[in-house]
Amino acid sequence: MTVRPPEPPPLPALTRAEGAYIDAFLEAVDLLGRLNPARATHTYGALRAAQALVGRAAELRDALALMHERGEREVHAETLARALRALDGERRALRVTVPHDASP
Repeated sequence: MTVRPPEPPPLPALTRAEGAYIDAFLEAVDLLGRLNPARATHTYGALRAAQALVGRAAELRDALALMHERGEREVHAETLARALRALDGERRALRVTVPHDASP
């Protein structure tokens, strides 16, 4: 008998711009995790992540501008938080934090 991992929660219904916002945000979070000085291992990898972060910031700006232009004046935080959870955002965001010091 094969044990399957639990199904991830379904994504809530999002506008195309909200989906772009969530995608660019998570990509930026992943890059910030690679840039985190408390977790980075090589300068070259951190440099590449910093260079890519510029593009993700532009994508975030563009998604939010599109939302605003379409009359989406509010960020529906609860719905977007559900989308982040469904896309493993909590785990991905942990790499941005400073790890606890293991020494006494």
